[in-house]
Amino acid sequence: MKQSAAKSAVLSLEQLLAEQPAAPPPGWIEPGLLPSSGILFVGGEPKVGKSLLVANLALALAAGKDRAGFIIPAARRVLVCQFELPTPQFVGRLAMMRRSLGAAADRNLLVDTRAGGNLLSAPQGLNHFLNAAHQAAAEVIVLDPLYSTHDQDENDTRSMAALCQSLLRLRDASKAALIVVHHVRKSIGRDEIGSAFRGSSALHAVGDSYLLLTRPSAHLAATVELRFQFRYAAPSVPRLLELDPQTLCFSAAGAAPARAAASRKKVEQEQVTQALAGLGRQARYNQLRQQVMEQTDCSKRTAQLAIGAACRQGLIVQVDGQYRLPL
Repeated sequence: MKQSAAKSAVLSLEQLLAEQPAAPPPGWIEPGLLPSSGILFVGGEPKVGKSLLVANLALALAAGKDRAGFIIPAARRVLVCQFELPTPQFVGRLAMMRRSLGAAADRNLLVDTRAGGNLLSAPQGLNHFLNAAHQAAAEVIVLDPLYSTHDQDENDTRSMAALCQSLLRLRDASKAALIVVHHVRKSIGRDEIGSAFRGSSALHAVGDSYLLLTRPSAHLAATVELRFQFRYAAPSVPRLLELDPQTLCFSAAGAAPARAAASRKKVEQEQVTQALAGLGRQARYNQLRQQVMEQTDCSKRTAQLAIGAACRQGLIVQVDGQYRLPL
């Protein structure tokens, strides 16, 4: 008998609809935070609690139990590759967190104790992580933090694109989802999420979801705000988490307060002259702009526009880099 022809890779829409499930499989962290074989980037400012939250999520995934307001539909095999703490100290941290779970996560949570020094950006390092993933039969791999897995320039788009290809190779060869802890840029806007990460233009090509941790208030040291961005779905509403310093566990603390829409302030030209007079009738541009911002509580852009308009109207003049009132 002749062997049956290999199944065609080109399918009609009718065939695809017949083969595909009626609904996509549930995410491994709901709502949609970690798709199956997806890549989740977790970021935030230094010391905001990124690694603690990711360790909480790793334990919850391994135990198959909800935590910190996140729904975990089923237990998963989780491999943690962390580079910041010595293994005994990291194990001590996990021991504190597991008290509320008991032994539920013990068999499914695995730690790569030789992760340090292996670079994902080098073939030998990539092979190390793949071997560890296969040894663990990992369904989820945690990399904490990303900068310890490479020697590339995170400000160079081409270098970051190459690193992201290594992440894709790790994901595809291991058939595991990735949780990647990464740093954000020094200065980010209130509404930035995925674009706040270093090398964001490259990360956008590989990330499926982004979780950003921020401090909602300097007076609430134990509280963090979570903001979400998903590639294939609308973002979840920002939420607050509170950290228990005794257990190192996060718990849900309600929805984040709605941000008031920024109102546009109009600066009158007379306010520019008043600001200049307050500086002694003569000042450099940066001094004048700062004075206008402080006296009117306006944005930098609004102050710039007001100074330009005052110059065009002849209310102030510029001579040799200095602004002064007309004689």
